[in-house]
Amino acid sequence: MKRVGFLLLGAACIAVLKAPMQAAYGGSNRLTVQVQGLKASQGRMCYSLFSSSQGFPNHAESAIRATCLPVNTNNSAIAFGNLNPGTYAVAVFHDRNGDGQLNKNQFGIPTEGFGFSQNPVIVSGPPSFRDAAFLVAGPRNAIQIQLKHLL
Repeated sequence: MKRVGFLLLGAACIAVLKAPMQAAYGGSNRLTVQVQGLKASQGRMCYSLFSSSQGFPNHAESAIRATCLPVNTNNSAIAFGNLNPGTYAVAVFHDRNGDGQLNKNQFGIPTEGFGFSQNPVIVSGPPSFRDAAFLVAGPRNAIQIQLKHLL
C-alpha cells in the first residue's frame, strides 16, 4: 500500500512540475511573426516569445522560445508552432553586428532596431508584458512588428 502511495505522489509531482511547460507547448496553434522596417539586410533578427512577464523583454533566457535567424531581405518572419491557447508577448531586435545582444550607446539608447508585439509607443524604457501581450486562440495566428530605430 505504501508503494502505491509513493507512486501516486510521484505521479502528482511530475504532473505539477510539467504543467507550466504544457501551458505554452504541446498545442496545435501556430504563430507567425512578421517584422517590418529593417534598414539593412545584414546580420540576424533575434526573436523571443514570452508566456509571462518573467524576464520580458530583456532576458531571452526566460522566454519559452528564443532564436536568431539570418536576415536576407528587408522583411523578416518566423513561425512558432505547437503553442497552446494563451497570452504571449514577443520582443525582437535586429542584431546587425551578430554579437547576440541589442547594442546601446553610452546613454543606454539602442543603436540597433528593436520592436515588440502590439507595437506599443516607447517613451522611456521597454513596455510591460501587459502592453505587448496578445492572445493566441486558434490554429493560425499572425502579428506584425514594426522595428523602431531611435538613432
